[in-house]
Amino acid sequence: MPTDTAHTLGTSRTFWELVERRAALTPDRPVLLQDDRTLTFGELRSGAERTAAGLHDKGVRPGSVVAWQLPTRIETVVLAMALARLGAVQSPVIPFYRDREVAFAVRESGAAHFAVPGRWRGFDHTAMAERVGARGVFEAYDSLPEGDPAVLPPPPASGTDVRWIYWTSGTTSDPKGVLHTDRSLIAGGSCLAHALHLRADDVGSIAFPFAHIGGPDYLVMLLLYGFPAVLFEKFALPESLEGFRKHGVTVAGGSTAFYSMFLAEQRKQPDTRLVPTLRLLAGGGAPKPPEVHHAVVREMGVRLTHGYGMTEVPMITMGSPDDSEENLATTEGRPPEGMEIRIVEGEVRLRGEAVCRGYLDPAQTAEAFDDDGFLITGDLGHLTGSGHLVLTGRLKDVIIRKGENISAKEIEDLLHRHPAVGDVAVIGLPDPERGERVCAVVEQPAGVPAPTLEDLSSYLRAEGLSVHKLPEQLEVVEALPRNETLRKVLKYRLRERYSGTVK
Repeated sequence: MPTDTAHTLGTSRTFWELVERRAALTPDRPVLLQDDRTLTFGELRSGAERTAAGLHDKGVRPGSVVAWQLPTRIETVVLAMALARLGAVQSPVIPFYRDREVAFAVRESGAAHFAVPGRWRGFDHTAMAERVGARGVFEAYDSLPEGDPAVLPPPPASGTDVRWIYWTSGTTSDPKGVLHTDRSLIAGGSCLAHALHLRADDVGSIAFPFAHIGGPDYLVMLLLYGFPAVLFEKFALPESLEGFRKHGVTVAGGSTAFYSMFLAEQRKQPDTRLVPTLRLLAGGGAPKPPEVHHAVVREMGVRLTHGYGMTEVPMITMGSPDDSEENLATTEGRPPEGMEIRIVEGEVRLRGEAVCRGYLDPAQTAEAFDDDGFLITGDLGHLTGSGHLVLTGRLKDVIIRKGENISAKEIEDLLHRHPAVGDVAVIGLPDPERGERVCAVVEQPAGVPAPTLEDLSSYLRAEGLSVHKLPEQLEVVEALPRNETLRKVLKYRLRERYSGTVK
């Protein structure tokens, strides 16, 4: 159960109010750990204020739209909280997105400023920002703009104004801009924090992009319970194990892919605890096979709790360490107080404070909510007698790979222009490491040599498709299976045919 302090802090109206209240309680306690650096809660508050003043000097005002595409670093969190202090509208962009997605995000959000890391991991983000016509580009990797906090206007008082624009591919070829408030994100993070039964002496870890919707989820958790997290700019095993061990991480995870990576490392030395201090793996964002759950608990000697969330609702349900092993393995956990789940003809619908305000496109918002104000998720499932949610599939044609939504249509639209592709269906196939892998099933035109996976990957890269969306499996067929009415491709037959194959 949440502590009284955590419950009280969870009533904060805004992110900045939450930062200030935590800093007043435990100013000298660490909040962010990275390599040999430590940032305390008090330093987060003061650093964010100085950066807010520096941004103010650049012309950022309450309501200004600022996009940022930055890796998981202390500076990124400080920048995000500086924007929260100003009451700006911030639009995080995943660092590995490239020209197509970035151009769309900065254009559709109307961003007047764009923070980038410069050249990062061999890619020049500043040059890309200039190519796509972004405005107000500035680098914010290892230094941030600073100024005198005396110039700042009062902090925002309302937590129900739209302050965040997140991007999800959904089922369309272009990303959708998801509108969140401080309160919706605080509500989502509170659900995660309280379900996990965390303590002030825990040490967490953020090994995924902070620009993901899970970023503020996790930050809320740190602010509510007053414990630190280790940041990983690049997560890879076994390289990252040193950071987990050095800082004594007790809570780790991210998604099914993370569980599988930890498990694979544990199996190299089955008689030695991988991270001696680790007590809990937790995550969501992708299907979790029950066998993965059982293997982690059995071989790593830790609890594993999995949850259900999406960009539109960062935390819907979450497994709790005191749930039964059966519920932890086969369900997505229970919703928190205030999250309503309605099952309509097998489809999951949601209403509550953590639900987004809709999308940048009003037409998409109108389609996404029913007459009672419930968000139509497109996911299929049912509630058990104990209130746990079981997901059984998805109506949306979206692939979830390592917790990231990938639009099949976007890839299909690009491949349709390839000369060796007559028709194509892109599907997600179950994968123990990724949750799902991307498979392209190509209908080959007559008289044309069959393409190879390398051919299609090179073509898609040249078209500007992000690396994480590239197909990992290719199947070439004479004809795609279709129905007898509108000749629609029957993707479920393809999933049935290729689910057991790996190329």
